[in-house]
Amino acid sequence: MTTMILEHELGLTWVMPDAMQRASHALTDDGRVWLIDPVDDEAALARVGALDGEPAGVLQLLDRHNRDCAAIAARLGVAHHVVPEVLADSPFTPRRVIRNRLWKEVALWWPARAALVVAEVVGCAPAFTLGAGPVGVHPARRLLPPRDLRELAPEHLLVGHGPPRHGPQTTQELATAIDRSVRDVPRLVLSLPSLIRSARQG
Repeated sequence: MTTMILEHELGLTWVMPDAMQRASHALTDDGRVWLIDPVDDEAALARVGALDGEPAGVLQLLDRHNRDCAAIAARLGVAHHVVPEVLADSPFTPRRVIRNRLWKEVALWWPARAALVVAEVVGCAPAFTLGAGPVGVHPARRLLPPRDLRELAPEHLLVGHGPPRHGPQTTQELATAIDRSVRDVPRLVLSLPSLIRSARQG
């Protein structure tokens, strides 16, 4: 299996061929390229290098999403921002999603492009969606979904697991995932054995 590399109007997304479908992004703005939660993949990073712009920084949106963020930032000679709550001189507005002893996560809102980037609390991989739609809440947050994200109206949703969503329906897809989160708990319980297997493989 090979890495899925997806070009879109915001830049580039690559999705690893593992059970959890780890996704990374390179977003372009005003001659700069921002890498988000990158996994080191030779073909994908070659495509990133061909984007129109110079590397501006590596953004790690979840405290435990180390992936290859530090190594790639060092290789490119740019800053490695870990769970940033302020990103001066960037097009993004960080939004605190979760902050506790076990889980620290921010999302990025890009108002000029109506784009939302979420590392972990929502995703588009089967382990998140449970077969009930294109977007789902993280299994561990089903009882505490990120309701604050419903304030936003994204036309692009880029996630840390699974392919991105684009188009005017994206806002409703995100809202539906959040709204059904608690109702889907029985479905989650039935899916736990396969989710555990996927986590071990991914």
